Amino acid sequence: MTISQPIVLFWFRRDLRIYDNHGLYEALSAHENVCPLFIFDTEILEALSDKKDARVQFIHTRLLKLDAELRSVGSALLVYIGKPVEVWQYLTDTYTIEAVYTNRDYEPYARSRDKAVFHLLDAKKIPFKGYKDQVIFEKNELLTQAQSPYSVFTPYSRSWKEALHTEHTRAFDSENLTHHLYKLSEPPAIPSLSQLGFSPSSHHIPAETLDVRLLENYDKTRDYPAIEGTSRLGIHLRFGTISIRQLVRTAQVNNDTYLNELIWREFYQMILFHFPHCVTEAIKPAYDKIWWRNNEEEFMAWCEGRTGYPLVDAGMRQLYHTGYMHNRVRMITASFLTKHLLIDWRRGEAYFAEKLLDFELASNVGGWQWAAGSGCDAAPYFRIFNPTLQLQKFDPQLMYVRKWVPEYDTPSYPPPIIEHTHARKRCLAVYKSALEKG
Repeated sequence: MTISQPIVLFWFRRDLRIYDNHGLYEALSAHENVCPLFIFDTEILEALSDKKDARVQFIHTRLLKLDAELRSVGSALLVYIGKPVEVWQYLTDTYTIEAVYTNRDYEPYARSRDKAVFHLLDAKKIPFKGYKDQVIFEKNELLTQAQSPYSVFTPYSRSWKEALHTEHTRAFDSENLTHHLYKLSEPPAIPSLSQLGFSPSSHHIPAETLDVRLLENYDKTRDYPAIEGTSRLGIHLRFGTISIRQLVRTAQVNNDTYLNELIWREFYQMILFHFPHCVTEAIKPAYDKIWWRNNEEEFMAWCEGRTGYPLVDAGMRQLYHTGYMHNRVRMITASFLTKHLLIDWRRGEAYFAEKLLDFELASNVGGWQWAAGSGCDAAPYFRIFNPTLQLQKFDPQLMYVRKWVPEYDTPSYPPPIIEHTHARKRCLAVYKSALEKG
């Protein structure tokens, strides 16, 4: 590959698409010589214990598609493997770079990485320009009257909807500016999955299209795990293969309940941005005084779907075998781990982070802290899901359970790992003791 003239680099991260890409639009609007770039971050890859991680395969597949689209207009995707700062050191030593464009990421590691890259580029007088792309509102755009971050969802949602105008959801016409991409005569091949140290996964990835017919009854069907009543777009939102602006426009027209789910996602993104310590610490500090039992045998029974509570077990088995778990069941399994078994929410959060195809740090941490009672706008500590009643309400005909727990109602199915009434009393006593100390 030969690049002999000054270039502008657009750094793809959580925005693996050409259409309606804010940062790419800004780069292509301002420059005639934009080179697209992706970096496989070895800091992240090396931390993944499963070398058949379907998310890495998903990213790799999307990059091949992205590269094909770019090659069709005479450009290509530059792909590097390494620690981002070291890659940027190489790039700045090798090429004349006029500017770097990207879309912002709000996770603590991403912010730390970008700060290091900014300092490297700034020392070389190279502008590093970031844009808002994966959310509608970011940072301090929505604050309370006291100019502080929201900590309760309902007023945040109200403020979000009041602030929303058509300019927030308009598409950026990046796909029609690809003639401003730098033309590469000998583009390099994208590294193979095996070169990354990974093997193919058997997990199925849902399509990135949203069936509008699903939204017609979304508010009525989304809580029933045996029904295909949710969008399954989490992985596409996580890696930006679909535009949040497009989804919000669709939700506005078709279903307010679905729009609220998108706002919940942004609420958790906002919480993570303002309270980055929430990844490892309870947002309500008193909850870090809880005495977690952390029984290893019980934790493994939960992971493997052997708790004797069929809805919990069905969810955990669905997660293990498919990389997906229905959202209602996520709440039930998380509540069971933290409140029935008194196992630290961080253990469950880490397991979900390892297994979920649609893992997104903000939503995962937010959901787990909600279940444990320690987060913003969380379920109160005395709200403890009864898994048996949840089963009767949301899978009354046992269609979901029988799919994932075929031995249910047979002698081989284990008895409950703990009796519900006893677990509830124990949880209330432990939580009350910790909060009184706090």
